[in-house]
Amino acid sequence: MKKTDPKALIDLDQCVLNALEFFASPRGRLPELKLDEFGRPLVVGSGNAAAAGKIVFADQDAVFADESGYRQALQTVKSIDGVVLFSASGGKHAPVIAKYLGSRGKRLPLWLVTCNKKAKAKKHVDKMIAFPYLPEPYTYNTTTYMGMILAKTGENTGAILRHIKREVDPALRDLPQSLANFDAFMLLVPEKFDLVRIMLTTKFVELFGRRIARDVFTWEQAKHATTVIEADKELFISFGRKNTWWGKHRLHIPLPAGADYGAMMAIGYYVIGKIQAQNLPWFKESIGPFCKNASKLFGQTLKPFVNFK
Repeated sequence: MKKTDPKALIDLDQCVLNALEFFASPRGRLPELKLDEFGRPLVVGSGNAAAAGKIVFADQDAVFADESGYRQALQTVKSIDGVVLFSASGGKHAPVIAKYLGSRGKRLPLWLVTCNKKAKAKKHVDKMIAFPYLPEPYTYNTTTYMGMILAKTGENTGAILRHIKREVDPALRDLPQSLANFDAFMLLVPEKFDLVRIMLTTKFVELFGRRIARDVFTWEQAKHATTVIEADKELFISFGRKNTWWGKHRLHIPLPAGADYGAMMAIGYYVIGKIQAQNLPWFKESIGPFCKNASKLFGQTLKPFVNFK
């Protein structure tokens, strides 16, 4: 595997801008998502694929599981009548899950929602819905899962992009000090976006590991002893509502009127990308060696820059 030049990898904030422009163009036209064929589907995914699946099926009677719990869910919930598997690549855990589902005595209809038309899991499924995407650094999964969410919410990506430039960027510029001066972050999101919390948390872990401390809560969750111990260099970032209660250092990020999950994901990722851009390039220097080791772990070739073609 060739060594990846860290300078060749963009930061997450630029990836978000690219994604929004992409989905506003004919190239980023999204397929129609008709997922009401099942009465009670099992929705499965790994990492942020599982989170995207929960968002897409948030208003339906569904059972949710990740790579660790799908077998137990199938054993426990007898009313499951189909499976929808979310996976950007259709690789790693996806073929394992799909193969298991196909080998069970009671064969359930299996759909795959992916961005890879050549997904390894494809041969095990009954139907595949393929989404457009842009090549991007491994783990970013910005266009991949954003597209799936936007297909559900139908949001105007051009409007989200304008909001970032007109409202989010000025708010970031008005912060008295660099984001790199903080070594802990608390993100506060509106209750209606509870399902996006895992996506923001996962993105922090992928980009910063344990170099930067972080928590993501809704306002109501934050009331329950989440701030007993505060850090001197901790920034509280509130989305959509000004924080007048917690923390010495505060940053308010406005959300557009009528914002849905697509806007919340994009703006949350964008702000995290700004934190990345103002810190040392830990992710860019580490993703190459990580992919090399993870390729052995999964028995599949993983590359620091993802392009399914």
